[in-house]
Amino acid sequence: MRSKSLALSGWGRFPQAKTAAFRPERMSEVAACLKSDGAILARGAGRSYGDQALNSAGAVVLTERLDRFLGLETGDAPLLTVEAGVSLGAIQRLLIPRGFMLPVTPGTGFATVGGAIANDVHGKNHDADGSFGAHVAWIDLLTAAGDVRHLTPDATPREFWATVGGAGLTGIILAAGLRLLKIPSNAVSLREERMPDLAAFLNGLRAARTSARFSVGWIDALATGDRIGRGILETADLSPEGVAAKPRKAKAIPLNLPKFCLSRTNVKLFNAAYYHRIPRRGRQGVRAIEEFLYPLDALAQWNRLYGKPGFSQFQAVIPDAAAETGLRALLNAVSQGGTASFLAVLKTLGAEGQGLLSFPQPGFTLALDLPRRAETGALLERLEAITLDHGGRIYLAKDSALSAAGFARMYPRLAEFQQIAAEMDPEGKFASDQSRRLALRGA
Repeated sequence: MRSKSLALSGWGRFPQAKTAAFRPERMSEVAACLKSDGAILARGAGRSYGDQALNSAGAVVLTERLDRFLGLETGDAPLLTVEAGVSLGAIQRLLIPRGFMLPVTPGTGFATVGGAIANDVHGKNHDADGSFGAHVAWIDLLTAAGDVRHLTPDATPREFWATVGGAGLTGIILAAGLRLLKIPSNAVSLREERMPDLAAFLNGLRAARTSARFSVGWIDALATGDRIGRGILETADLSPEGVAAKPRKAKAIPLNLPKFCLSRTNVKLFNAAYYHRIPRRGRQGVRAIEEFLYPLDALAQWNRLYGKPGFSQFQAVIPDAAAETGLRALLNAVSQGGTASFLAVLKTLGAEGQGLLSFPQPGFTLALDLPRRAETGALLERLEAITLDHGGRIYLAKDSALSAAGFARMYPRLAEFQQIAAEMDPEGKFASDQSRRLALRGA
């Protein structure tokens, strides 16, 4: 199979890498890509933010055309079978009118099934429903030897849980069986409330762990003093009442925004207006599931908001016991660091992820978009140090700057993953720019 040289990046548009790219049309064609020289890596929609889906020292296999629906069972144990390149949004559009949905999904419907498994993604309902891998019945994985292995959590638990959250380093995911959630309508009942400061926000999220299926917060990352950590808390449950179905038409950002649009002053003004759009008493309503789960998908190419240099997203989880001091330190560092962030999200996480490199652990997770500036690298180093000091970890799907030493301290099952990955891929055929940066397969 022929490859084509492409300049690629993650969703943050930083960093960029030139690499050979294969684009198979069918699962049966993927094995031929393994014959390429150097390392290889599967790449879905490119919605990881940093260098996880880049491979400047080899080639990538683009899975976007491996997007077929293979089967749907709607009995007592509903199950959807799909190829790895199917997007989560396409699945939701198929399922929701039929009374089902994916139990777990991240904040964009453009992510693919293969990417969701490789990152063991989480959503706004982690306390209630765990992460994506908990709802995967099986995986068909192309190994470095060219064999297709059928992995399940019962028959092949070591290989299964190394692949779930394994960042694509155990093989190429070809297809998967996904368990589904039956739903009463196409909507959620939603409550939005102002949170005046960080302590109130954390208390609101703690209460939501037992009072609502979904919870998520927008946080004003530039607020200081008594207002630090203020924001808007959204809590939701599946609604028995539906809404009129209508297609979502995404508005496009046609050009990169100039740097002055993201000045500290402009972002502070935006954040203040966004906070005050919710009445003091809060508000309630019914909202379509896709609109609630994927708010930014209504704005096509929103990564252009950060201009041509792109941005780095930082996402960390801080354990419950250290949450308030850790999150306060992270927010103070961002506020003082000179880099403005208007897309900041705060969520609660439940049980430890089952994948060997899964991100979730009990606590609170903060995600920040940081425009690339001269000072961004130093700020990310500071945020890593704060995360380590408070016993937290950084999410590999969002990472572009974590150090190898910091990574090893954050992920206690790394050695177990490395052993299994070495058994499955002894020659180290599967690799990425991120895996080399983090020494993820070992020194």
